Amino acid sequence: MSKRGHRPAAGQTRCSIGRALEMLGDRWTLLILREALNGATRFSDFRDRLHVASDVLTQRLGTLVEGGVLDKHPYREAGNRSRMAYHLTPAGRELIVVFGALQQWGDTNCPHPDGPAVRRSSKTSGSALRVAFVDDDGTETAFDDVDLAAPVDARSPRPVA
Repeated sequence: MSKRGHRPAAGQTRCSIGRALEMLGDRWTLLILREALNGATRFSDFRDRLHVASDVLTQRLGTLVEGGVLDKHPYREAGNRSRMAYHLTPAGRELIVVFGALQQWGDTNCPHPDGPAVRRSSKTSGSALRVAFVDDDGTETAFDDVDLAAPVDARSPRPVA
């Protein structure tokens, strides 16, 4: 459920950004996902790392589960009741590209005086990474050469962005 109490049916809005923001578009949801990408899985981990109210966290986790971004699985520590752990789905793991782009944009356009908080790098080679538009042949395309126009067969004349 979104904070307005409903989630549009698939395809209700043609705009991909609008549909994504309906599920992901608030501060707490993005911070929860950041922590999930950093390995948090338990409710208490999210609450303790983010200092978010339990009711807000419960609602946001529910939205992410309902939207297919997180799965929940029961776990039980010795002597305690069963609880739920939250794990990124494949769709949730794909958000690493979005977070990388947000980090890259923030590092460039609103840098911290002490430098970046994280370094994007390859686990295999250790090489620094950046987010870019790449065509099917693997050629990077400059930002000013990217066209976000609606496809020719679109029913709506509205631009995508």
